[in-house]
Amino acid sequence: MTWFNVVGLISSIALLLPIIIILSLRLALYKSFPALLAYYVMVFSHSFLSLDFIRTSKAFVDWFGIFTNFLDAPLMLAFMTYFSRTALFRQRMKMVIPILLLFEVIIIAIYGFSVKAAVIVLAPGLILVLGFALLFFIHQAKITVMYQKAAGKAFIAASLLFAYGGYAFIYVVYYLLKTPYKSDTYIVYYLITIFSSMLLAAGIFMERKRVRELTEIKIAREELRMVYGRS
Repeated sequence: MTWFNVVGLISSIALLLPIIIILSLRLALYKSFPALLAYYVMVFSHSFLSLDFIRTSKAFVDWFGIFTNFLDAPLMLAFMTYFSRTALFRQRMKMVIPILLLFEVIIIAIYGFSVKAAVIVLAPGLILVLGFALLFFIHQAKITVMYQKAAGKAFIAASLLFAYGGYAFIYVVYYLLKTPYKSDTYIVYYLITIFSSMLLAAGIFMERKRVRELTEIKIAREELRMVYGRS
């Protein structure tokens, strides 16, 4: 097994961490976490198949890679509505997703379901996710520093900012500058994925505690409302 395959395998294992954490902490159906779960299942599947540990036709792996690229930004944007501070902002974020999907459909109609089409749609997707990640990270970092709470959300936002900042860099180097050092680019991609997945998993674990506390408060309020309502 080469060093390239070792790092790729570690990257795939790291992608499993958020999946395991989401399922074990019963967050798979909580708010926008289904989108995050679907995202990581999809990315893990493609990453693992790309390593050739399971015999799969190259045509299928390539097709699945294109499919993953098309759903990458829509799924991540759907999850990131979790960070929205107001219902209006969340609604506007949700409006961006169908617009992006419509853009992808138009590109597919022009260029077909191809690598070229995937490369084109990746650019606006990366910009959107990176922009929202930066916005939410700044907000969550302020809350964590000033009020010493919601650290889990800050970790999650930081992981997304780091991941998509790195992916944007790789996009520029790989597709725009067309670097001849493609293997090195993949190594960088794997390392970014490993670190961001671990940071995200830690953030989800921390966020689960806050979710549990909020749920308990909500239940207590409902019970008090029932008591005082009867009296």
